[in-house]
Amino acid sequence: MEKTWLKQYPAGVPAEIDVKQYSSLVALLDESFRRHASAVAYKFMGKAIGFRQVDEASVAFAAWLQAQGLVKGDRVAVMMPNVPQYPVAVAGILRAGLVVVNVNPLYTPRELEHQLKDSGAKAIVVIENFASVLAQVMAAVPTKLVVIASMGDMLGFPKSLIVNYVVRSVKKMVPAFDLPGAVRFNDALSAGRGKSFKPAQVGPDDIAVLQYTGGTTGVSKGAVLLHRNLVANILQAEAWYQPALKKIPKGEQVVTICALPIYHIFGFNTNMMLAMRMGGANILIANPRDLPGVFKELQGEKFHSFPAVNTLFNAMANHPDFGSVDWSGLVISVGGGMAVQSATAKLWLEKTGCPIVEGYGLSETSPSASCNPVDSTAYSGNIGLPMPNTDMKLLDDDGNEVAQGERGEIAIKGPQVMAGYWQRPDETAKVMTPDGFFRSGDIGVVDERGYFKIVDRKKDMILVSGFNVYPNEVEDVVTQMPGILECAAVGIPDEKAGEAVKLVCVRKDPAVTEAQVRAYCEANLTGYKRPKVVEFRNDLPKTPVGKILRRELRDKA
Repeated sequence: MEKTWLKQYPAGVPAEIDVKQYSSLVALLDESFRRHASAVAYKFMGKAIGFRQVDEASVAFAAWLQAQGLVKGDRVAVMMPNVPQYPVAVAGILRAGLVVVNVNPLYTPRELEHQLKDSGAKAIVVIENFASVLAQVMAAVPTKLVVIASMGDMLGFPKSLIVNYVVRSVKKMVPAFDLPGAVRFNDALSAGRGKSFKPAQVGPDDIAVLQYTGGTTGVSKGAVLLHRNLVANILQAEAWYQPALKKIPKGEQVVTICALPIYHIFGFNTNMMLAMRMGGANILIANPRDLPGVFKELQGEKFHSFPAVNTLFNAMANHPDFGSVDWSGLVISVGGGMAVQSATAKLWLEKTGCPIVEGYGLSETSPSASCNPVDSTAYSGNIGLPMPNTDMKLLDDDGNEVAQGERGEIAIKGPQVMAGYWQRPDETAKVMTPDGFFRSGDIGVVDERGYFKIVDRKKDMILVSGFNVYPNEVEDVVTQMPGILECAAVGIPDEKAGEAVKLVCVRKDPAVTEAQVRAYCEANLTGYKRPKVVEFRNDLPKTPVGKILRRELRDKA
């Protein structure tokens, strides 16, 4: 397909950019720390943390990791919400030549155990609120080095003491745990300051991040993101955002609301890394579900950029505290992770005067593959145009390109596409075409201008508030419950989350109750994977071969 979309690019956005400006993410970080040393990098709970502070702390952390005997290529897991220790840990891990393994802090022991075993992580940085989950799996995982962070670690005296006291003793948010030999985050930094740091020789083809994502099989796999993949996507996003960024008065620092979790690839690259490159500041939101807390955090702040998922845009726009925040500086609202709904987009535009521009991407594409022009004035319902240096086409089941106007699987080629799945050549082969396109599993159409739109999903994946839920994983967990014969998980429309999980069960033991099924799911599945609706039936619809017809259950739902 000819790149018709290039004619739709806004003025000033190039079709191709030089994605080789940096040899690695480390080179990008080093330059940013040098250039923006005196600027604010993060704001958290009212405290400003500068680039210089993040720079010095991350060098200390890198030196400490090296002193523990970790060598280039070793994996280090990071299991924290949006706290300033996250970027410090990530920069330290990368500078030491190690690989970041992003972990959802809300994982259950079962999910955490799989990820630590699969990645072979030798070390983990975990916030104490979730240390009890780690303690339950320590005996079964290869991870031996544990660093424990506390919410207030980087807030300075006396604020850090007050915040930690409230978190532990007043709100009781830290369940008891026993992790012998674990080191406190601030102690690791102190020890690291007394050690010499040896800058690692890191190149474009070295692995930077293992970003875990579900698979068609439901087993979570690590997308291998090389330094050059992430660098390319940072530079692509920066070029794409230019028409909006030009509206910011000269000399004003770009300030971004960071409510997307940084452990999710969208927040990792679009918030943390892009701001590093631009010398921007992030206002860190540790818990975006606590809306009164979010609005309190934003009061008195002037900000320009807000990447988020539809659920958050919708919840905020409908909240009574919305007017307590100054939205006048907002020039870019990027929606991703899940479909932006037209009602949300309309309300957001009415209330802020800044339209939501929808983008599209996956963990496998670091994440951005396409986006609507940031100078759009209205919601389009499309996922936009392929980013600079990116090619997209629609394929049929045999891998042939479909004719204009026909539906096909969206396939993506560009410098941001992953190197493959960690230690799974079989799974990699399923999604990569011989000519280097990644098959997304999303079914789309493209119009004559080159705008792509998603119309369906090839896989049975369910998308809950921007998080992938694979029916196989939910079914695999529930069928291990005594008294359940078989079950099927399907996605149903949900006003808040876009989609929700519906679980249809066939009982072996008629005494099994809905409450028991829910309790079992709570113990084994993180929140967004748990069923919103549980239904019991005498049997499930199946093909002649005996395969469960999820589509039939979905259509009935």
